[in-house]
Amino acid sequence: MIRATLKSLAARKLRLAMSAFAIVLGVAFVAGSYVFTDTIDRTFDDIFGGLSSDVVVRPDLPGEADLFTGFATGTTTTIPAGLVDEVADLPGVERADGEVENQSFFVLDSDGDLMTTQGAPGIAVNWHDGPTADGAPVLELVDGELPSGPGEVALDDRTFDDSGYQIGDDVQFVGTGDDPRVTAELVGVVRFGESGSLAGASLSVFETGYAQQLFLDGDDAFSRISVTAADGTSAEEVRDEISAILPGDFEALTGADVDEETASAIEEGLGFFNTFLLVFAAIALFVGVFLILNTFSILVAQRSQEMALYRALGAGRRQVTRSVLLEAFVVGVVGSTLGLLLGLGVAQLLKTVFGAFGLELAGGLVLQPRTVVISYVVGIVVTMVAAYVPARRASKVPPIAAMRDDVATTESGRKVHLWVGGALTLLGAAAMATGLFADVNDAALMVGAGIFAVFIGVALLAPVLATPVLRVVAGWYPKAFGTVGRLARENALRNPRRTAATASALMIGMALVTAISIVGASANATVDKALDDGVRAQFVVSNAVGQPFSPGIAEEVAQVDGVDEVVSLRMSGGLVDGDQTFLQSFDPVAYSRAADLEMVAGTDELGPGQFLIGEDQAESKGLSVGDTVRLQLPGSDGEIELAGIYAQSPLLAGGVVVSQQTLADGAVPSLDSLLYVIADDGADLGTVHESLEAATADVPTVTVQDQEEYKQQSRDQVNQLLFLVYALLGLAVLIAVLGIVNTLALSVMERTREVGLLRAVGLSRRQLRRTIRLESIAIAVLGAVLGVALGLLFGVSLQRAIADDGLEVLSIPGGQLIVFVVLAAIVGVLAAVWPARRAAKLDVLRAITTE
Repeated sequence: MIRATLKSLAARKLRLAMSAFAIVLGVAFVAGSYVFTDTIDRTFDDIFGGLSSDVVVRPDLPGEADLFTGFATGTTTTIPAGLVDEVADLPGVERADGEVENQSFFVLDSDGDLMTTQGAPGIAVNWHDGPTADGAPVLELVDGELPSGPGEVALDDRTFDDSGYQIGDDVQFVGTGDDPRVTAELVGVVRFGESGSLAGASLSVFETGYAQQLFLDGDDAFSRISVTAADGTSAEEVRDEISAILPGDFEALTGADVDEETASAIEEGLGFFNTFLLVFAAIALFVGVFLILNTFSILVAQRSQEMALYRALGAGRRQVTRSVLLEAFVVGVVGSTLGLLLGLGVAQLLKTVFGAFGLELAGGLVLQPRTVVISYVVGIVVTMVAAYVPARRASKVPPIAAMRDDVATTESGRKVHLWVGGALTLLGAAAMATGLFADVNDAALMVGAGIFAVFIGVALLAPVLATPVLRVVAGWYPKAFGTVGRLARENALRNPRRTAATASALMIGMALVTAISIVGASANATVDKALDDGVRAQFVVSNAVGQPFSPGIAEEVAQVDGVDEVVSLRMSGGLVDGDQTFLQSFDPVAYSRAADLEMVAGTDELGPGQFLIGEDQAESKGLSVGDTVRLQLPGSDGEIELAGIYAQSPLLAGGVVVSQQTLADGAVPSLDSLLYVIADDGADLGTVHESLEAATADVPTVTVQDQEEYKQQSRDQVNQLLFLVYALLGLAVLIAVLGIVNTLALSVMERTREVGLLRAVGLSRRQLRRTIRLESIAIAVLGAVLGVALGLLFGVSLQRAIADDGLEVLSIPGGQLIVFVVLAAIVGVLAAVWPARRAAKLDVLRAITTE
């Protein structure tokens, strides 16, 4: 049986290739996801791994240090220069170097355009030649000379290559100081680490005194201290020695601990992205299961006479089952191998796309053994599972069937599909209803579980649903196309299971695309409503790269003719009762004049030791006006009192609001994230807009927008995410399209004799191609109709489930949904091209004699 199965595979190479289509694409996305995230991980390991010296001294921040630096505001807490000298004098210390660092100092190229995009930081540091823990230099001079005084700078080699500057030119910068524009003479070029990669960030290097002047208001202080241990002294011994003399506001850690902390933060950040990609890989594999199941069902039907002969010659049922599973194993191995290779291409494509957006990944792709193992396990297991049902069906072919020409495999009745699918659909619907209408803790999770159950249930019900839906979809074929239309309709209806399995793959993709479209349209509608109803300010000033900006901008804007008031918003991270929390800071009284802020309890007069919170968050945390919580910031740790509770607003997302003085007292830099600008009554808004743009023209990181422009920017952010999701879901749709091609091609092979007979009695090649094309359109539209219907249900349910969390407005993009169905019909036409051409080329006499 093994030899017979392998010979059968070798004799039908095209069938083997078509069987492997789905698994190749599914595995490719799994492998590509792992390879790409491993490559990102390696890039950041190269940047941060081993970067620290033997011991690092830094301000003692509550919680994880990255909680504060992650908001790009950092901390104003510094280390006095005297402490550097004290550390350097310790017996176990060879040298101690003070470091100055700023992550919001951006380089403008020779044309005056911003070089750093998509949120990558603009890093500025002071020069020192202290080594890392392994003795390697952090920075290496590759051209020119090092900055030695005020007004001089060195750039990293990648930024230098892209900037258009030459050594000796004046380089333009934008920072966050009182005077955001800075000019310095380019005197040298440095390389960071071995690869030189900074993942899209820029690096500017200054002389220490000048760096202190730019970033520390001229104070003789540092951001941290890098310590090199003396020979024969371990990093742990030096750490303990330093800790003994440190004030309580500072801490000493080994470089290995700092690197591990950084790597852990990066891994946590990348974990979401990797999960995001793998979710879509799982969707692709889920769709692929239908294609593989369908493919093997057709293959078993085609080989039923062969299976029956095996049974007649003495093969047992288990041997027949193992024969089909062996074929599935071979298909899984071939598909996994090709998928793994294609996955490298997927990863390279992702690398190129992210590079275009500013995230440059140095070096080649990273292929770990774990990726190879997972690719083969996933590909083989999915294929074997999908092939098991057809394998069992094949084993039930009775030996006597070998004596007949019209061999048919036994099929389970529709009752099984009806009962199991119906039960799952009802359970899923009940779960969705519970999440939507009952008082449960996690409504979105309950709705999500119900959606998944309905998905599976409808997929099982598809053979039952296919017949009535197809009669509607293809019911007009006979009148429009005569005999050809009747043949196409009957071919689609002939095997509802096969047709439904093919359509189900497309149904899943279309349902997800439809649901995401509804969620995206609802998000845009919610943003529009929030800005229309909630923002009274005529203009918004924000940062083009998502970084905070100098408070001097607000002062400049306030001086513009026609401006009545400027309201600044600041943001930071913090720990509230030990939980990481997003903080917003503004004057509530002034804010209420620029945007909607409705208090439901307490007052909007906010003092330094007080905070506001949204009503839903207050309820979930059990807080009432007058209660206190513990707030930890980089430079403070104390209790603050709840002064007021405000009505939920999409503009604030229910977050914690503290005063700007609270942030300043907590050593959070006084940097603005957003400005609301209120114009004078009767002022010409066009003139005011032009004046605001002129006032901020010297700071290209800052943008001035009116309400409509700000709304469009918000929509664009949502749409960018939607386009990414659509691109990833496109893989599932591609698999579904290939499934239609595969099914039609194999169906033509299965009906070779029938095709020959039709041609012999007068059916022309053109009519045959049209028959197959109409059958393909019927299958595609069936999948689209079921998918859009499910997507409507799922999208509306998801929106209602999270309406209280900010997605308030339901919007159904009817035009898009119609386009989806039309595109499905076009897909049906395109999917039928190859099978139709192949069928038309069949030799009539040879087809008639095919067994």
